[in-house]
Amino acid sequence: MKKAQAALGLIACMTAGSTLAQSNVTVGGLVDSFAGSLKYSGDAGRRAVVGSGGMTTSWFGFKGVEDLGGGLRVEFALTGFYRVDTGESGRFGGDNMFSRDANVGIAGGFGKIQLGRGLAPNFLPTVLFNPYGDSFNFSPLVVHMNVPAGAFGARTWTAANAGDTGWSNQIIYTTPKLGGLTANLHYQFGEVAGSTGRNNIGVNALYFSGPFAASAFYHDVQIANPNPGAVIDATAPFAAINRQKAYFVGASYNFEVVKLFATYQRNEDDTATVAELTDKIYSIGASAPVGPGSVLLAYAQTKRAGSLIGGAERERDTFSIGYDYPFSKRTDLYTVAMSDKITGASRATSYGIGLRHKF
Repeated sequence: MKKAQAALGLIACMTAGSTLAQSNVTVGGLVDSFAGSLKYSGDAGRRAVVGSGGMTTSWFGFKGVEDLGGGLRVEFALTGFYRVDTGESGRFGGDNMFSRDANVGIAGGFGKIQLGRGLAPNFLPTVLFNPYGDSFNFSPLVVHMNVPAGAFGARTWTAANAGDTGWSNQIIYTTPKLGGLTANLHYQFGEVAGSTGRNNIGVNALYFSGPFAASAFYHDVQIANPNPGAVIDATAPFAAINRQKAYFVGASYNFEVVKLFATYQRNEDDTATVAELTDKIYSIGASAPVGPGSVLLAYAQTKRAGSLIGGAERERDTFSIGYDYPFSKRTDLYTVAMSDKITGASRATSYGIGLRHKF
């Protein structure tokens, strides 16, 4: 009996440290699908669709935390996007399995240092300061920033932001929260032999204090994501762009009866020659509780000019109106209509009704 007790005691001592330092791993994600009709200004025709990610890009994956003691912890995330309508992996063909997150980091009182693929500095400021969040189908601001229009090879409009909404091969340092302020410093290694100065750098800041919130970001992009290729778009003349500098400010205020949003961004695109392109993007929005849900209103305007497109200024104006009805904390039903107009193309409308569930 004494030998058995001693053996059990030894096993307990040996396993105590590993028990205290066990990782807490969670599996989670989101499913979002909608039915409707899509046509951006400049598109050749209308598409009746059962689509994926009407309000939020569908994703799933694993996240974990290990408490190392002394205020330190290790965190990791392996999460990827998928398309509900077809069951395919990724946001589009060729997207990587874990293009949403593939990183590990250490955190403590100093903040957090993260290595791997993670958010680009433009993502959080953009999606937190418009009423449609990260809707790549119906948010006017996100559509202008990240969604091209027109047939590949003959774009009527290409996305304003370079380098994707996530960066690979990067180091991110997140500061501890100072009052309501948090900042993130991003550095993406180019990993191009002989071109050590070719990389992506960026910084963003997020401030929350009661009903008021504000954000800003800056990025200098020379590397494409998630895979090597064109910085913005592989179609002419935009494939010539090899560097973008972007500056963004945004703010919101919640009056309870309505929450207001406003943003401004300026992008400066350069090529290896003298050709250049400048985008100025404005957006305003509102979210107002009506009945059990919320009415969502948003407008974005982009003014584009530069020698790369012949010097004549072009504009894109997009407006969305929708209603989001929560069935529970995890599930909501939404419906949206969007109107889109690009210089030289006719106005087009899109609409959809969808269901979103978090798990």
